[in-house]
Amino acid sequence: MMDAAAESSAAGSRLERSSHTAFIDNNTLHVWGGYQVVSGEDVVLPSDEIWLCDLDSGTWERREITGDKPPDLTGSCGANINGTFYIFAGCDSEGYTNQMFSVDLTEPSCSWKKVTDTKGTTPSPRNKHSCWVHRERLIYFGGYGCKTVGEVQNTSTSSFVMDEMSWITIGNTLFRCWGWNNEVSVFDTQSATWSTPETRGPAPPPRGCHASALLGDKGYISGGAETAQLDMFCLDLQTWTWTQFDVSTSGAPLGRSMFSMTPTSDHMLFIYGGLGTDGNTLSDAWTFNTQKREWNQVTHPHKDKPRVYHSACLGKDNDVVVFGGSSNMCFLVDSVAVLRAPSENHCRDVFMFQTQPYSLFRLCEDFIGRNPELFGNYLKFLPSKIHDKLNKRVAFFSAVTT
Repeated sequence: MMDAAAESSAAGSRLERSSHTAFIDNNTLHVWGGYQVVSGEDVVLPSDEIWLCDLDSGTWERREITGDKPPDLTGSCGANINGTFYIFAGCDSEGYTNQMFSVDLTEPSCSWKKVTDTKGTTPSPRNKHSCWVHRERLIYFGGYGCKTVGEVQNTSTSSFVMDEMSWITIGNTLFRCWGWNNEVSVFDTQSATWSTPETRGPAPPPRGCHASALLGDKGYISGGAETAQLDMFCLDLQTWTWTQFDVSTSGAPLGRSMFSMTPTSDHMLFIYGGLGTDGNTLSDAWTFNTQKREWNQVTHPHKDKPRVYHSACLGKDNDVVVFGGSSNMCFLVDSVAVLRAPSENHCRDVFMFQTQPYSLFRLCEDFIGRNPELFGNYLKFLPSKIHDKLNKRVAFFSAVTT
């Protein structure tokens, strides 16, 4: 554990990040990985630490992770199953990888383990993919990565779109291709087995930088492709059947990538931000009703917080908790290509969207947290458990205001 002064200094310099992984467990936001900009250069954040934010008080804690740590990765995909955190694939200094690592975060001393001795065929190296957690399984979709010419020949032309190719020497000379895919790959964490289910129905075109969410036994995929309007696909994880929703007549949002999609009820998905096909970093919010198959724009108080490559998790009382990202993704256009410029606008704030009416207790708790001066010394006469909770809420709203 770091001392308070060191923690504050570290939090100020190390929390700003984009393209990270985040999840909430026991009202604590866990944040791992990503990158930030230092002196005009992208810097990948270290894999041997994870940051925890108490969402009652807004205070941060850094935990060290020892062991066989992953390389420092960009575009990796993280997922939490019952306290065990898994990282799969991504891009490191050597190129694309398809390695998997896990760490049990319930242990007092956390240690990475490289996941080896798996059964089945491991997916090809990639990044910018997504993951659903379903019945002790990690189900990965899409991404950008590389395949050998032999793998491409054995891949359906509709499931891999080649972007570029080159000769790569690995022992013998191999022809290697880079591109986008729409593959569905399943890792069973109980048996350490990879499998590739045969899907039916209209699958999403190959893509990465998209958003995904799970509602019951159905996984949803949206965006990441260069389409004028935001599309929506659903995969039934029992029958492995794809369904494409017709959104052309339902007032769909602007097409986008690098945004977030969060399940907020049994049939509602919450979409926020992203990089629009118009080139702007967006701050609009929408809901998609999977029963009515329709979009609705959400009025909210965070229009001044455009975000791209941020994270969004479902918190208590069905709040959508947003952390990090970039507030202004910049691109440079030259005569040859469109290039992303390092952005200095990385964020480290936490803010929330309310998606349902709060209980009376939550309303009172938040009101006191925002206005402790109205109650003077009366708060100290409350039961210790409630008093401690209110002190945390006072600290949270004080930090938000600051």
